[in-house]
Amino acid sequence: MENLALIDSFSEFKDDKLIDRVTLMAILEDVFRNALKKKFGDDDNFDIIINPDKGDLEIWRNRIVVADGEVEEPNQEISLTEAQKIEPDFEVGEDVSEEVKLIDLGRRSILALRQNLISKIHEHDNTNIYKQFQELVGEIYTAEVHHIRHRAVILLDDEGNEIILPKDKQIPSDFFRKGDNVKGIIESAELKGNKPSIIMSRTTPVFLEKLFEQEIPEVFDGLITIKNVVRIPGEKAKVAVDSYDDRIDPVGACVGMKGSRIHGIVRELGNENIDVINYTSNLQLYITRALSPARVTSIKIDEENKRAEAILKPEEVSKAIGRGGHNIRLAGKLTGYEIDVFREGAEEDVELREFSDEIEGWIIEEFSKAGLDTAKSVLEQEVADLVKRTDLEEETINEVVRILKAEFED
Repeated sequence: MENLALIDSFSEFKDDKLIDRVTLMAILEDVFRNALKKKFGDDDNFDIIINPDKGDLEIWRNRIVVADGEVEEPNQEISLTEAQKIEPDFEVGEDVSEEVKLIDLGRRSILALRQNLISKIHEHDNTNIYKQFQELVGEIYTAEVHHIRHRAVILLDDEGNEIILPKDKQIPSDFFRKGDNVKGIIESAELKGNKPSIIMSRTTPVFLEKLFEQEIPEVFDGLITIKNVVRIPGEKAKVAVDSYDDRIDPVGACVGMKGSRIHGIVRELGNENIDVINYTSNLQLYITRALSPARVTSIKIDEENKRAEAILKPEEVSKAIGRGGHNIRLAGKLTGYEIDVFREGAEEDVELREFSDEIEGWIIEEFSKAGLDTAKSVLEQEVADLVKRTDLEEETINEVVRILKAEFED
């Protein structure tokens, strides 16, 4: 079999989408040199001539002619008699170049060479895929559902690349079927062994930020800047926006008439409730806006401990805290301050941690998770609502209420 015919027999590589002809020839040379080393012990005296246009290559072994009976290194030297079989007028001391046909390497060597070539090309393809997705980290990407597993959804893009969407990076309300198109952020790209591992996320705040860039022209053009994004995926999000152009209303531009601009983003995120607020360097005003839709009466800030106390009318307290404590928790993440809310006129309120001798710490912590840090903030709620908002039994809540009421009766 001629060299050209053998190379052409490697048909699966000829139309490879991720490898050009020149690179393929370079990989071929490397593979053939490894085969020559195994066959002859060394490849230094071999010339491999590659023609990428034709997809052909030639291998030539170079040896020095020595007198008959003086050959010590068969790979480096050739006897005069053998040399003259190639060309009758060769003399001792001259260089002889002799073409090596791949078929001369033997069937087993050719099979090993082919397997090595497959491995090298797959390694090259995988490295290219890894580099391609490394550049896409932090960007929106769309792929199709190929397979649904218990802990992840396996996606394939148009090039057949596998992308993993883990369960913990899916929005809780996400439900996919085979063939569905899924949009998310390329969160990471790694090489595990020689195989690329591409992870997509739909829960990262970056996804929401990139959706704003995609759906709102002023954000894409840089007229509106997104200062910060915080999310509880599938539940609620807060986005702080700003603009250097005083003629632009950042919030109005992002939300659109009757929410028309933000509607598509909300739908993509499983009806996640999105609050868009105007960013300001005025910390009191920023925290006030972060607590929307609640209307804050006044704010007291402790900059050293990164804490803020918000005073609100009684009917605004539940709005500030939000369902499951989501609103106050996101306001804290957005501003970087731990926020406590107090009812207007509740100067005599007492923080729950003051009752640590009567109420166990983990119970106080459960109330705190729901944004209830003071005695009156707990007493203002119905017991049934407290059961829904905390992970506590009704009996436990009733005992806490009894203890807190006793404090104020005294």
